[in-house]
Amino acid sequence: MENIFDFMRAALPWIAMGLLLAIFSARSASKKRKNDNTDDNYGTEGMCFGMCFGTAIGTALDNNTGIGISLGMLIGLAIGTCMKKENDDKN
Repeated sequence: MENIFDFMRAALPWIAMGLLLAIFSARSASKKRKNDNTDDNYGTEGMCFGMCFGTAIGTALDNNTGIGISLGMLIGLAIGTCMKKENDDKN
């Protein structure tokens, strides 16, 4: 059973980064298709905050910062993408 946990600790950051890259490339491909009617969201800011919180939690729990960073970025991107920015056109 310990071997399975060791494998998951080694593979989980790579799996999370692969999912993050897949979501990031899908978002950029959909933005190219929409041209001028792009809906902005807080995906980038969510990734930044998620990376900070993931690092803090990964360090506090079992000193596993690699998994904390990758999962924090993935969760932050998911939460940030759900929130839409409001455009204020004050020209």
